[in-house]
Amino acid sequence: MTTPTRRRALRAMGTLALALGAPQLAQGATILAVRLWPARDYTRVTIESDQPLAATHLLTEAPFRLVVDIDGLELNAALRELVGKVRPDDPYIAGVRAGQYQPRVVRLVFDLKQPVLPQQFALDPVAAYRYRLVLDLYPPQEADPLLALVREREGAGQRAADSVNDALGELIARIDRPGMPASGAPTPTGGASAPTAPAPVVMAAAPPASPPATPAPPAAPPTMSERQRVDRLVIVALDPGHGGEDPGAVGPSGLREKDVVLAVGLALRERLNALPGMRVMMTRDADFFVPLDDRVRKARRVQADLFVSIHADAFFRPEARGASVFALSTKGASSTAARWMAQRENAADQVGGVNVARVRDPQVLHALLDMSTTAQIKDSLKLGREVLTRIGAVGRLHKDQVEQAGFAVLKAPDIPSILVETAFISNPEEEDRLRDPSYRSKLVEALAGGIRHYFERNPPLARQRTL
Repeated sequence: MTTPTRRRALRAMGTLALALGAPQLAQGATILAVRLWPARDYTRVTIESDQPLAATHLLTEAPFRLVVDIDGLELNAALRELVGKVRPDDPYIAGVRAGQYQPRVVRLVFDLKQPVLPQQFALDPVAAYRYRLVLDLYPPQEADPLLALVREREGAGQRAADSVNDALGELIARIDRPGMPASGAPTPTGGASAPTAPAPVVMAAAPPASPPATPAPPAAPPTMSERQRVDRLVIVALDPGHGGEDPGAVGPSGLREKDVVLAVGLALRERLNALPGMRVMMTRDADFFVPLDDRVRKARRVQADLFVSIHADAFFRPEARGASVFALSTKGASSTAARWMAQRENAADQVGGVNVARVRDPQVLHALLDMSTTAQIKDSLKLGREVLTRIGAVGRLHKDQVEQAGFAVLKAPDIPSILVETAFISNPEEEDRLRDPSYRSKLVEALAGGIRHYFERNPPLARQRTL
């Protein structure tokens, strides 16, 4: 039984804990994991700990560096792991160094490939994560996605032509010099290729030998021809769900939703880009997190003609199975399961980690996204029925009609939008199907067929897109 004296002591301890700021709470913090998510849009660095961390950062030029000081820490093996996680293809980070700057301060130095706009914020525990300190490195100027769509197609054509020329050059080389490889190097004796020595692993204990001194030049302004081609494009926004810090649902054997839907999205992009006059804008084309509002904003920025969000969700009963297609509802969900799934998907921002301070005017943004019209929902249902009919021929359907619920990612007021649950990844049999490339290929064909047939019946309106 608690005595009055003990109750007073407990209250005093509680008051003391509340009075402690972040630096004091960080004393003795243990680093649980460090993660790095490089992408063209931005690179995210996450430091997960068992207690909140307090940090400050500053930028330097010539060379470009980001210096981060984390209070209340001793340098340990987990932080040193960050050094080896930098990938050569990271658009922003060339290398990382970690050191004990002061007795209780760890300093991280990021050697940068170009100028960045860093965003630092903290996240409270959610789902499987404890406290997270997040650093997002954004480019100073966001690339124009419309211009990228046009130049991507031109670049693909040029790469195809170069590939043909390379193949022709190899053939000529073999004719001119029989028995020699195309490169002109002699073939090793014994009929086997000589082993290639592995490249040494650089732990980035020092700055790169020659860091880039100047940032990459800005993209050239659009030409008149490019402006005209943009207006003639039919643009489909593909949205592979989750990503980065947010794995989405995880199957019984560990297959992650974010990986499956990215594979489906990339394959579907290739399929749709092969159609004349059609281009795909992906909300993410790699393993990084995109907030729900940003997914909608990206689609509206390119004035997409359709928006398709791809998922592979889980349910609390492993026997749940079958694909589903959802459209937006402003009047409540069409079923209990639809409402549950919408609530689960709408919570993705909490898991993935959103910097609330970066949203310039959240009230205006959310008001805009709530302006979804009856016409948009009507067109979304048409699109949903076309897709549902075709994926039903590939596998089992969970429901034989398009369901509706308040999915935040479907709230672009002027773009027909659907969310496709390809299967229940929580079902062992369906998890195996999602892992099978042959099944995913059939699924991609079904999705592409539904989208193409929708446009045949509902030609998009003429656009005057602004580059």
